[in-house]
Amino acid sequence: MPATEFDPLKFHEGLVAAGLIVPVGVEGIFGRNHVFEDVLERFNAAVTALAKDDGAEYFVYPPVIDRHVLEKSDYMDSFPHLAGTVFSFHGKELDARQLSVMIHNGEDWGQTQRMTSVTMNPAACYPVYPSFTGTVPAAGRLVTMLNWVFRHEPSPEPTRMQSFRVREFVRCGTAEQVVEWRDMWLRRGLALLESLGLPVQAEVASDPFFGKGGKMLAASQREQKLKFEVLVPVISRDKPTAVCSFNFHEGHFGEAFEIKTADGNTANTACLGFGLERVVMALFQTHGFDPSTWPTAVRSKLWS
Repeated sequence: MPATEFDPLKFHEGLVAAGLIVPVGVEGIFGRNHVFEDVLERFNAAVTALAKDDGAEYFVYPPVIDRHVLEKSDYMDSFPHLAGTVFSFHGKELDARQLSVMIHNGEDWGQTQRMTSVTMNPAACYPVYPSFTGTVPAAGRLVTMLNWVFRHEPSPEPTRMQSFRVREFVRCGTAEQVVEWRDMWLRRGLALLESLGLPVQAEVASDPFFGKGGKMLAASQREQKLKFEVLVPVISRDKPTAVCSFNFHEGHFGEAFEIKTADGNTANTACLGFGLERVVMALFQTHGFDPSTWPTAVRSKLWS
């Protein structure tokens, strides 16, 4: 039996009542308690164990990136509605006094801020591409990260977060190397989530491109099967939630960041990401809010 009815607000209320998440007054932002974090860390460890023989390089990046990465990758052409640009105060003492007065008067003080050289990281894979610039080895590159991601889409629906974590893998090399790797991980990811008792399904998907032109891009992405998602019912049976995505970028990032294969051609890239908070929420919805009552097979997988 699911923890709650398949309703976003009732599921949110259930998570709050169980103490698993802590509202902070902004939609899409919340705290997580020790039980939530324990499940998250154990699932991430299961992903690490699954990939232990792959030879992936591990990197850690901050939740902000160089603004030029968004500009070079054309992110703002496709997803301006999701970006979070960092603005800061650059004024002098008099300006600071005026800022203080505006805040205490309840006025809009956005005009006192100027754009900085960084933005919030909008996708877990983005920080690594500049480091690939140049020629990659004949076997390509494989990198894994656990990154915080920001998407400006506030919502009361708990799986639609503005700030969340993704366990990411990025493969760089020839098209054949990259597609073979992506397809292998699609099978591997499905098997992992199924072993945790989650009713998963894989579907061809598309990104949330902006505007009328975005509909054409999304249709093309689906037609070429460049993106797959693994879905689990969390807040709806009819519209299950994506907890993992698999993306083939072709030569997009290779061209943007001048990445070459050993034979001198533009490198292809692919990435996969497990949305860690979403996987945890899927586990709570499927098995209940108290992990001590979960099926033995699931507990053995995570608490072995």
